[in-house]
Amino acid sequence: MSLSRAFLSLMGVALFGAAGARAQGEPDYEQPPVSYSASTPHDALTRLQARIAAGEVTLAGDELAMLQKLLGELGVPVDSQMLVFSRTSFQRGRIRPDQPRALYFSDSVYVGWVPGGLVEVTAIDPKLGPIFYTLELPGPRRGPLKVERDADCLRCHGGAFVREIPGVFARSLFPDANGDPLLRHGTMLVDDETPFEQRWGGWYVTGYHGTPPHRGNAVASELKDQLVFEPAAQRPDELSGKFDVSAYLRPTSDVVALLVFEHQMAMQNSLVHAAFAVRRMTAYQHGLQKTFKEPETDEPAYDSVRSVFASTVLDVVDHLLFRNAAPLPAGVTGHGGFRKNFAQDAPRSRDGHALKDLFLDGRLFAQRCSYLIYSESFRALPETLRVRILDRLESALLSRDPKDRYAYLPAEEKQRIHAILLETQPDAKARWTR
Repeated sequence: MSLSRAFLSLMGVALFGAAGARAQGEPDYEQPPVSYSASTPHDALTRLQARIAAGEVTLAGDELAMLQKLLGELGVPVDSQMLVFSRTSFQRGRIRPDQPRALYFSDSVYVGWVPGGLVEVTAIDPKLGPIFYTLELPGPRRGPLKVERDADCLRCHGGAFVREIPGVFARSLFPDANGDPLLRHGTMLVDDETPFEQRWGGWYVTGYHGTPPHRGNAVASELKDQLVFEPAAQRPDELSGKFDVSAYLRPTSDVVALLVFEHQMAMQNSLVHAAFAVRRMTAYQHGLQKTFKEPETDEPAYDSVRSVFASTVLDVVDHLLFRNAAPLPAGVTGHGGFRKNFAQDAPRSRDGHALKDLFLDGRLFAQRCSYLIYSESFRALPETLRVRILDRLESALLSRDPKDRYAYLPAEEKQRIHAILLETQPDAKARWTR
């Protein structure tokens, strides 16, 4: 590449990234080639809406019955229930320690609900990432089911807390006795890299019997502007001592579900970020090639484009292989319902191993490679990006170099992961046996 073209290439990165933000103050993901809000999603909720409109599915009965029906139709297990009592949702007026917000999730759908309130659904579109909806359940005073794509969610899920993409996240903070967050004392986004003792401020947690504390199940106060907080000493298996559990589908807020939830959100955000970045840079490259009267190609042809490809590949593989995951203490047991449901449909190797096999002894999974490598989001990645991720992943799994970036994975674990993927992940099999 000539010096002038190299200069134009580097300048183009800044100009291209800033152009979307300048257009009517919108973030880059609202501009081509992503055009997030202007694009029609294809996700689990849009498919369910079509079935409801066709009369194939009806929601009836009391609020809990309709919620359970909705979860079943979306393929979201009831046993994934987690409960958050901090007032951090747009339905904050309904949330309090004796009436927490319930959250449920599958590999591609998240559902939130507060008794008497709206149902919030976040469904993962393979190309657009999370799509945010609100549902008003049918009833005599409410009329028929109302479903809206909720752009207001992007104030937090696409701006205040997640940058560059529409994303999913959870927070840990210090709530007072009413559930109001004491924000002057800090708030943090939580994922599988967050130290155990800093997790779950404002959440209920059941199924943990270890000694090291976390921030769940406890409230804070202030004394002369100083934080007063004592981690909860109890290790409950159910929550009847905190509120009326009969108002919910389960009396629990499962610690294993919380841990899986936090990994899954981080992995999904990594996939969305990588896909959006590569799509933007590929479009930028096409523009340069047109200007220079060069053949258009999706293969990275400029240093700036190669740099983005390389950084996104590294980020995705790091998340896939749990590179920076925080260790877990002993005593994480959870509840049998979630553990059984979570792994029951997992693709398995001939030896019986699956990426969804839980371990819970110092780490979450027996095989530290994310099950979201099977997701539609992974399969929908631009091919030029996906093959590079698979190549880097195989290199990591085959390496026995003690100084390798992924040397924390024992050789036998790498071997199991490689064998599982060869037998159960079509993209990996096609790439690694070519």
